Amino acid sequence: MSDALKHECGIAMIRLLKPLEYYREKYGTAFYGVNKMYLMMEKQHNRGQDGAGFASIKLDVSPGERYISRVRSNQSQPIQDIFSQINERINSEFIAHPEYSGDVAAQKKNIPYIGELILGHVRYGTFGINSVENVHPFLRQNNWMHRNLIIAGNFNMTNTAELFENLIKLGMHPKEKADTITVMEKIGHFLDDAVRKLYKQAKQKGLNKMEASPFIVDHINVAKILKKSSKDWDGGYAMAGMLGHGDAFVLRDPAGIRPAYYYSDDEVAVIASERPAIQTVFNVPFESIHEVKPGHAVIIKKSGELSEELILEPLERKSCSFERIYFSRGSDAEIYEERKELGRLVMPKVLDAIDRDTENTVFSFIPNTAETSFYGMLDAAQNELNKQKNEAILEEGADLTNERLEEIQAHKIRTEKIAIKDVKLRTFITEDSSRDDLVAHVYDVTYGVVKSDDNLVIIDDSIVRGTTLRKSILKMLDRLNPKQIIVVSSAPQIRYPDCYGIDMARLEHLIAFQAALQLHKDRGTYDIVEEIYHKAKAVIEDENVPVVNHVKELYDPFTDEELSDKIAEIVSNNNINSEVKVIFQSVDDLHKACPKNLGDWYFTGDYPTEGGKKVVNRAYVHFFEGNPERAY
Repeated sequence: MSDALKHECGIAMIRLLKPLEYYREKYGTAFYGVNKMYLMMEKQHNRGQDGAGFASIKLDVSPGERYISRVRSNQSQPIQDIFSQINERINSEFIAHPEYSGDVAAQKKNIPYIGELILGHVRYGTFGINSVENVHPFLRQNNWMHRNLIIAGNFNMTNTAELFENLIKLGMHPKEKADTITVMEKIGHFLDDAVRKLYKQAKQKGLNKMEASPFIVDHINVAKILKKSSKDWDGGYAMAGMLGHGDAFVLRDPAGIRPAYYYSDDEVAVIASERPAIQTVFNVPFESIHEVKPGHAVIIKKSGELSEELILEPLERKSCSFERIYFSRGSDAEIYEERKELGRLVMPKVLDAIDRDTENTVFSFIPNTAETSFYGMLDAAQNELNKQKNEAILEEGADLTNERLEEIQAHKIRTEKIAIKDVKLRTFITEDSSRDDLVAHVYDVTYGVVKSDDNLVIIDDSIVRGTTLRKSILKMLDRLNPKQIIVVSSAPQIRYPDCYGIDMARLEHLIAFQAALQLHKDRGTYDIVEEIYHKAKAVIEDENVPVVNHVKELYDPFTDEELSDKIAEIVSNNNINSEVKVIFQSVDDLHKACPKNLGDWYFTGDYPTEGGKKVVNRAYVHFFEGNPERAY
């Protein structure tokens, strides 16, 4: 993805199902869980670079002993930073108390971070706030062990303001409106309520205050708490939580927008945002890892019992297709094949654009994350070349000479590493308006491999804002003097904002939206821009108006090809000597390639929740009124 696009957050949870002595004996260390969490977070580093957090809970500790530990970082290498802090603390304890070395019980009692229940989080902040206070996990503290709550998640709620008001109606005074705080306080409210009711039941059974504690642990109903808490949530989420006494859960939204997977055996239960993280770190087969069902929660009781329970009635499944195109690691077996298929399926459009002239075409990709779809594109190109060779041989017939046969067989698909990103330069560049000349040099190009009569085909994951394409990539590629530059997006045109986790909040930043506006100006139909504004404003201001995505009307008059051609015109900006063509994947082919992840609202405007439809209308109103605020 050549444009900077903030990623999804990632969660990881580990519950050790044996006593810590077991791991010391089998694996050589009682810090087995801490070590595995480090690997789990590193394997999901692709999902977050703004911050990272770690929290652990020790089970069955005596009163007065610390049982919750948490560390968070917003440093440039946050995962390394938090585990450096953890290691430093652990090592200092061993230096001060060498007698802890062979005593697991002493380690658990006196050294922080060691524990049976561990939660990790890697963060990409979607609101541009990168204070360490905004880094997950969040902690809601209480002197009652059961009422301590730790929350981390990969989510955005579309109705945070409404949820905030609901908390106020419950008599609460939340410290801020952020959706994480709002969600945590809602769960915390019903957790408090459940503990109070169970304590009352314990008293009625004649149990004293000390005896009430284990009664609450045994009878607390996490699923019931989640059902009450999440009733009014609207958004995409994979929400992880731990209660102070040792119960834990991961809840997935009813449309399955955000991903979550789990695995368990007799030693460990693990939950993560990505399947390969579990597969690699615990060396388990693909088929042993299960996807958390939409609207369900995986609940791990303090006893170690794991269950998957229905919390919210599932909606039509709309799992985020961007997970398959870009966000998730390509080492997942299914995702790897899906990305190759994206490249294969877009190839017919490429062949039409180059007039099937594979001999005078160079194929490449940018950035590295587009490499897998590039391989799929090459498979399709090779099939085309084989067909061309067969036709040439049949055409020659009996006149085919050995020399001509060798000439035909020597024809190969030409592939080169054309663009290389200068990472050092990227980190040096600031957001100052005078940086355009520097931006133009973010990518280096390989000289000498493209001839002046060549087509140059470059595949990218997606084209969002078109800024880097316009200011950097095309300028650099044009220096190679190809006849034609064809930029291929393995994703369809991004026309609408995302409100479930990806940082695409403002319509006017999307290159497809800019192209639609320009086409209306060109055709004298720009009046529709204000017409849509009034309809959109009515949706967000009048509860009686049906919630419909009116922004679709902006695109309705135009074909995909008309928008693509206008995008090519905008990004080439009359400063490029080569002819520029931009090709996008079709939505139909996206669905063929990624049949399990049909969430496509950023391409089609078909939002899976009512909150999403309100957000897109609000985003349009903000655009029309020149309001820079986010729409969610």
